[in-house]
Amino acid sequence: MELLLHSIKMDWPVLLPILICSVLVVAVAINRFSFYSQNKRDIVQFIHRLQKELQKDNLDAAQSLSAQLGGIIGEVAEEGLRILSEQKKDFARSFDISTGLATRKLESHLTILGTIGGVAPFLGLFGTVVRILYTFQDLATQGNQSAAVAMGIGSALIATAFGLGVAIVAVILYNTFQATVKRYEDDFQLLKLLFLSFTDSSEEVSTNTESLQGQFK
Repeated sequence: MELLLHSIKMDWPVLLPILICSVLVVAVAINRFSFYSQNKRDIVQFIHRLQKELQKDNLDAAQSLSAQLGGIIGEVAEEGLRILSEQKKDFARSFDISTGLATRKLESHLTILGTIGGVAPFLGLFGTVVRILYTFQDLATQGNQSAAVAMGIGSALIATAFGLGVAIVAVILYNTFQATVKRYEDDFQLLKLLFLSFTDSSEEVSTNTESLQGQFK
């Protein structure tokens, strides 16, 4: 504890950037956990119910079902149904734009975690180098003092440990959140496949109808 207090007292200028990084990590973690929790939905049950409505060609009921679901999945489904009702031929491209915008919301602030995960160890190393340089300077002016040297080196290593600790937490959170985003992207692809299958079946029915009309003519 004495070593830690000594390090904070003597090296606070080089420890301050790491402390700011740790605060940012906590803030982003709280923000993303809250956002993902609010948008968590039972996608399997929703897909089954949506598929039944599409098979009945009941887009209004499907739209209502998506609105009831809510969250980012519901928003994407609603947008997909709107596109489906307006432009079936160019559906895939327009739907990809919608899912791309939704993915941006999901990935918001994650670059902060990635950056801190890469930078924090170097900040800690920088603090260590600075403290060791000061220790050597004190050693040159005050002579050989084993206790002072040990205290200086120990204080220097605290910066490295602090930086590594922040980086490890940031990387773990970054990978965890990226896995969550990937699951949402998979859900978007499921919706896309469902809508495309409905589009293909609608086009097939339309083609068959036109063919029958042509035969009667």
